Amino acid sequence: MLKPRQDLKPNTADYENLAFVKPTGFREYDARWILEKEINLLGIQALGLGLATYVHEIGVAPKIVTGHDFRGYSLSVKQALILGLLEGGMEVLDVGLALSPMAYFGQFELDAPCVAMVTASHNENGWTGVKMGANKPLTFGPDEMGRLKEIVLGGQGVGRDGGKLVRVDFRETYVADVASKVQIKRPLKVVCACGNGTAGAFAPDALRRMGVEVIEMDTDLDYTFPKYNPNPEDHAMLIQMAERVKETGADLALGFDGDGDRCGVVDDTGEEIFADKIGLMLARDLSKVYPDSTFVVDVKSTGLYKTDEILKANGAEVVYWKTGHSYIKRKTAELGALAGFEKSGHFFMAGDLGHGYDDGLVAAGAVLAMLDRNPDKTLSELKTALPDAWTSLTMSPHCDDELKYGVLERIVKEYSDLAAAGGEILGRKIVEAITVNGVRVHLDDGSWVLVRASSNKPEMVVVVESMRSEDDMRDLFRKEIKPRLAAYPEIGAFNQEI
Repeated sequence: MLKPRQDLKPNTADYENLAFVKPTGFREYDARWILEKEINLLGIQALGLGLATYVHEIGVAPKIVTGHDFRGYSLSVKQALILGLLEGGMEVLDVGLALSPMAYFGQFELDAPCVAMVTASHNENGWTGVKMGANKPLTFGPDEMGRLKEIVLGGQGVGRDGGKLVRVDFRETYVADVASKVQIKRPLKVVCACGNGTAGAFAPDALRRMGVEVIEMDTDLDYTFPKYNPNPEDHAMLIQMAERVKETGADLALGFDGDGDRCGVVDDTGEEIFADKIGLMLARDLSKVYPDSTFVVDVKSTGLYKTDEILKANGAEVVYWKTGHSYIKRKTAELGALAGFEKSGHFFMAGDLGHGYDDGLVAAGAVLAMLDRNPDKTLSELKTALPDAWTSLTMSPHCDDELKYGVLERIVKEYSDLAAAGGEILGRKIVEAITVNGVRVHLDDGSWVLVRASSNKPEMVVVVESMRSEDDMRDLFRKEIKPRLAAYPEIGAFNQEI
């Protein structure tokens, strides 16, 4: 295998004959590039050969499930990836057009230890990427991605005999499995919003089989995304979901991202419920059914998990862990947790509830089951039953990639030393400094501040939450975080402030 080049240009002879791969596409837990500008199809083929080489290197059976999302180019990208996998001696089980969780499910159902799902997820057209794993239900983390990067960029891929391609008709098997986990008895009217993305081919059918009335919204597949990107975190999609709930009198809206591994929720009043609050509502409900359970949440999630009286009464333990679907998935499996919740909308239902990976349809089923177990409550009533908390936007001041982790290390030490010395923030004692994925500082009234480095962009990430008031939340930012970060000249201006 020749080393891929990093300096090729489209519309040249070399671009048609040589692999082109920018190293920036290898992220902490997946691989993402802008097609043609940062990688070409021969580069994707090199990635496939590198992945096959890594699988052989770690001694895992060379059998892999592949699938692709609904983009104008994803099939071509997947075919290039498959060529590399075949060259590397892998048996490829291709499930065709798929949601990411459908490919993950294939690892279990088809007895294949490995997965490579081609998806741009919720990103704009032009982006492509691969979510990979070699140990179900986990996907790669920094160590695996680091070694894969070395193999691909170093031209260390090894060709082997034995490659084989099998095409598997798998949609019905997946949808039937998802729907079998939930059977709703309560009459529920549900808006199913897909943003014209891949989930439109799966979600309406799955929800109907769960026993609810479905109002389809942008479920026709159209990879031009004529209205907005399929991303239930984006304001544009949420506004449309809210309007449809109000127009139809639906009980809730469920929105799915481009590859169907995330679920967004709008309640019966047309109000969005952020994923960490939905997770808390689910944890409250599930901890009654499964007492003494463990839940994993990412460090950007509400501090209410720590202070919630219902969780305490039901013996639930909550562990805060690193932001990122691969991290939460891994920690959920490591601890044998019942579920993991990430603020971005990835939900990891395990045990009796799911296979432990992030699946937007399984998460949707869990929300519906919660409503079914509370037939006298609307979703908005379940939400208002939560204690008050005021959480900031995610604020992201610029910090160069080559500097941000060094800066963060100093910030973590500063807060850790303050906590060890029994220090206070705005008159409140620090009760805990969680130093995974940055530093999350918990105060004695349940409020907290978070500083971490973005895994994908040259910037820091700041979130604050107050259990007292919106004004106090602003004070935590303006009087604590902003002045403290201003002492670091490497950190630039905030993209937005509260």
